[in-house]
Amino acid sequence: MTDIRILGIEGTAWAASAAVFDAARDDIVIESDAYQPESGGIHPREAAEHMHEAVPRVVERALEHARETHDGPADEPPVDAVAFSRGPGLGPCLRIVGTAARALSQAMDVPLVGVNHMVAHLEIGRHTADFDAPVCLNASGANAHLLAYRNGRYRVLGETMDTGVGNAIDKFTRHVGWSHPGGPKVEAAAEDGEYVDLPYVVKGMDFSFSGIMSAAKQRYDDGTPVEDICYSLQENIFGMLTEVSERALSLTGSDELVLGGGVGQNARLREMLGEMCAQRGAKFHAPDPRFLRDNAGMIAVLGAKMYAAGDTLALEDSRVDPDFRPDQVPVTWRADEPELAAGRGKVTEGDRQVRGAEAVVDLEPGAGRVTKRRRAKTYRHPALDERLRTERTTLEARLTSLARREGVPTPVLSDVDPHEARLALEYVGDRDLQAELSPARVRAVGRHLARLHRAGVVHGDPTTRNVRVDAERTYLIDFGLGYHTDHVEDYAMDLHVFDQSLVGTADDPAPLREAVREGYRAVGTERVLERLRDIEGRGRYQS
Repeated sequence: MTDIRILGIEGTAWAASAAVFDAARDDIVIESDAYQPESGGIHPREAAEHMHEAVPRVVERALEHARETHDGPADEPPVDAVAFSRGPGLGPCLRIVGTAARALSQAMDVPLVGVNHMVAHLEIGRHTADFDAPVCLNASGANAHLLAYRNGRYRVLGETMDTGVGNAIDKFTRHVGWSHPGGPKVEAAAEDGEYVDLPYVVKGMDFSFSGIMSAAKQRYDDGTPVEDICYSLQENIFGMLTEVSERALSLTGSDELVLGGGVGQNARLREMLGEMCAQRGAKFHAPDPRFLRDNAGMIAVLGAKMYAAGDTLALEDSRVDPDFRPDQVPVTWRADEPELAAGRGKVTEGDRQVRGAEAVVDLEPGAGRVTKRRRAKTYRHPALDERLRTERTTLEARLTSLARREGVPTPVLSDVDPHEARLALEYVGDRDLQAELSPARVRAVGRHLARLHRAGVVHGDPTTRNVRVDAERTYLIDFGLGYHTDHVEDYAMDLHVFDQSLVGTADDPAPLREAVREGYRAVGTERVLERLRDIEGRGRYQS
């Protein structure tokens, strides 16, 4: 990107922002003017009115800097292209920014680049960390998801199934009567709080905030000190985000994690993620706060990469998209995807220990036995960590045995110690499914899940790392996130978790995704597959 200079414009929700990125000097100058509602949350009409007034001001200041530092002929434009946030976000705000970008592109006679706001959050972290292939946790107002690069796109490994993390926190602070934004106020109040029990919900690498928010509001109405609720909200919500981030690192094999989004400014979240990565020997990077909140700097940086790759927009193709998902973006600016190592997941004679996201497994293939220990997660509050490790160990023991009785191949359990969070199990398979994906094996997983669901049980975390295979059989393992239920929604979510793991680990996931549905259909009910389609349609960013 040598000698490229890009004007970036951001305006997805509340921040009108413009920036100039000078690639030769790796210099980013940002001008921003944020909308502040008088009460409550963001009002789309007011936000658009603010954007209409503020965008010309911040663009002019950014262009003034570009002209002052431009060392080319005076009759040349001071930038090589105009990049703008094309989505996701509030439609009225996006349209104002899109109109401004088109006008500037035409006036300066330079190309136009349409940037996905959420991919920009990822790429600014990758750029400032100089990471190669990180997993990215995006934690912002309207969004919360995990992304990793594979086969030319950023794949969504996990995401919120109801609302963004920032919006969830804001719902509680509005209930309390605090003004927008609520996140900094929760962080400040939490400094004087003590832990109280609140819901903790993860489903594989997906998560949900509606239950914990309802419980927090009820706690407040019942007289629990607001400081205690704020402290516990942070411990549980950020614990959930950290746990699923570790699960994504384990699934992909990556040892790099970057943080994006405005909620990433929270010191406790950064502390948790950093501690988790240190505990598992991974690298963690959180960009400077000016790049975490909505800003045009990240738009300009990604715009420069796209411009260098020739990824520009014709005027007629530059319509904004409020529901623009990151996995819809062809990643034209990089071709350095690291492939999974051949034979990944196969246990060799020299392997004696395997580390997953939750536990360490000591292997004794010759004796046909494994010992699984859920180690303490020091990033979690001790009371929460002890509860989760005890509950999950007990559940894994019960559900592993129950699944066998229902005809699902699982390891035979020989010993369980809930207090030590330790299990002794039969050694099964000779590799993870991830190492030997095929339609036949995935079809078998679909049948296994259908049998579980018929018995009123969900696995909770069916991924390509939690299925073991050998020449003859396909086994389900690791039932620690499982539970009893009679809800079609829960069964469909189980399938959704497995589906996402296929997208994140398979070179060609399409035939595998169809195979798991075929297997499920052969044993289960069509109602679950219909609900799965409904769940897939919900994964759109609500602003």
